[in-house]
Amino acid sequence: MKILITGGTGLIGRHLIPRLLELSHTVTVVTRSPEKARQHFGTRVEIWKGLEERRSLEGIDAVINLAGEPIADKRWTDAQKQRLCESRWRITEKLSALIQASETPPDVLISGSAAGYYGDLGEVVVTEEEPPHNEFTHKLCAKWEQLACTAQSDRTRVCLLRTGVVLAPQGGILGKMIPPFKLGLGGPIGNGRQYLAWIHIDDMVNGILWLLEKPLRGPFNMVSPYPVHNEQFAHALGHALKRPAILRVPATAIRLLMGESSVLVLGGQRALPKRLEESGFVFRWYDLDGALEDLLA
Repeated sequence: MKILITGGTGLIGRHLIPRLLELSHTVTVVTRSPEKARQHFGTRVEIWKGLEERRSLEGIDAVINLAGEPIADKRWTDAQKQRLCESRWRITEKLSALIQASETPPDVLISGSAAGYYGDLGEVVVTEEEPPHNEFTHKLCAKWEQLACTAQSDRTRVCLLRTGVVLAPQGGILGKMIPPFKLGLGGPIGNGRQYLAWIHIDDMVNGILWLLEKPLRGPFNMVSPYPVHNEQFAHALGHALKRPAILRVPATAIRLLMGESSVLVLGGQRALPKRLEESGFVFRWYDLDGALEDLLA
């Protein structure tokens, strides 16, 4: 397959692209930083600096859209919220327009979203059918998904990745949590009862490859079948690092530090991958302890 990828230098893309190349797919990366892409992938991929000069996606068999400003790196000022939205909405709208303009469009668009689509639903078990709370993360994801779905037709199917917290050996949430935990400064956040819908990077990549090959469409919760409370996650990480994890971070301190974006760590989703499992996909990593042991090794 000839596959076009946006966000290829991000956490998921850095693990996905080598797998695609191993499977003999041809990969084109759309990026604003060609030098960064070259550092990661060398000459094994073609690089496009943006989509502005493209009039269609003729010759492309599949599109995987992972682009977007990191959501948890900065406080959610009005300007930052706008950047978060525009970094996802604009490129998704452009991709959909290029797909629509193609005489022979790609067979599939696999487009990013997040479990934050549902908002903070507490103890509610969340499948793809669950109605969301109308929070900022839902508004961001809902329009993101709607723009992707405009590419859908009899010739192009659209799959939406409602992704949870991706656990990977370097970067992502573990990259931020491991240093303080190694110093014995880690622990639960707030009351620790909020759910963390997590997924091992291997299962994330395998799930995307599954959607690439199977005749599926619609939203998919890209999460492990066994979400855990924040408190369970903290203790599991401490155990894996052989460090205590008892220093609870008060919710008030998190709210002062992060502002509105504190909902990302003080809230959560008890999300389950119902549609992915119903399609026949088998997860490799169900158990958090085993997943952390593998990743930290």
